[in-house]
Amino acid sequence: MATIGTSVAEQVDRAQESFSVTLDGEPLEVLDVLDDASGTRWHVVRDVAPGQLLVSYSALVRDGGASRPVTELDRIHYVRPSRYVDLDRLEAVARAEVGEVVGEQGVLDVATWVHEHLRYVVGSSRVTDGASDTYLARRGVCRDFAHLTMALLRARGVPARMVACYAPGLAPMDFHAVVEAAVGDRWVVVDPTRLAPRPSLVRIGAGADASETSFLTVHTGGLSFGRLTVTAAVEDADLPVDDHLGTVEIG
Repeated sequence: MATIGTSVAEQVDRAQESFSVTLDGEPLEVLDVLDDASGTRWHVVRDVAPGQLLVSYSALVRDGGASRPVTELDRIHYVRPSRYVDLDRLEAVARAEVGEVVGEQGVLDVATWVHEHLRYVVGSSRVTDGASDTYLARRGVCRDFAHLTMALLRARGVPARMVACYAPGLAPMDFHAVVEAAVGDRWVVVDPTRLAPRPSLVRIGAGADASETSFLTVHTGGLSFGRLTVTAAVEDADLPVDDHLGTVEIG
């Protein structure tokens, strides 16, 4: 069984959309599952025989998909340790390096600290690396930047979650990961990599870390990964300017 999470979130205004999963050119039956809390749309494929599996998705959207208000369950779920956000190993680091985190400026300060202390290096991290591994290595890719940012925020009592998204302007182009932090009843977005303008981001899904936002998960059986192509662009318009000095909300 495989779970696929490439389609834009439920709350994204979609003008056109297509999604298909084929095995050796033949369409497969796909179960669509909606996470009402985050708007994430999962696609489940079961009992896949050996062969070449092809997942194809495209969408034309009018906005990036606004987040829903922060709930009381969010305030519990997103301050706890998770698979890749081992904040219990970074409590002392958070106290020493970022101190008290207050409001939007506090969230921005944490993202800035991560941006200034990590190097973005493609291929430098392992899929098993968590936030504490990234802190020690001082390098990684977008998911690593996001995991460390979330660990520092959660360690200081700020609910934080990962958002998987399409990111026009990102180079090299791929799926992108940013952080949403709870400020009052709102989720505000920071990108510690500063690689793409946040106002143009298009939400795919949100979760505690990469384990809850992966674009493909094989639960049973095996898969040899072939090729991945991701494109994201703004039609007939220039990309917005983003100095990353303030917070934004996707959508």
